[in-house]
Amino acid sequence: VQLQESGGGSVQSGGSLRLSCAASRSTVTYGMAWFRQAPGKEREEVATIAFTDSTTYADSVKGRFTISRDNTKTTVYLQMNNLKPEDTAMYYCAARPLWPIGAPYNYWGQGTQVTVSS
Repeated sequence: VQLQESGGGSVQSGGSLRLSCAASRSTVTYGMAWFRQAPGKEREEVATIAFTDSTTYADSVKGRFTISRDNTKTTVYLQMNNLKPEDTAMYYCAARPLWPIGAPYNYWGQGTQVTVSS
């Protein structure tokens, strides 16, 4: 599956952005996730959505970010509200197959930059 992110940009602290991840085919047989990586920092898993549409979030974004998938299952979104300067990073969409269980995220998009100014 090929992934393409969009929706990044520059906003002020407290602002909102919605990232989109367009997949080349249905993601119903994949676990999907958003990761981010800031300069000099390790890549961080931000949010995940399973084939059941159950979701998980990093503690740093709980209550501010929402991951979702459209009805066609070809687009995954990350709604980001109340953005903070520490959210500044390159954001990546990733997919992993459902089998084998525990398979790594081995499909990645090119990334979209999010910059939050104070």
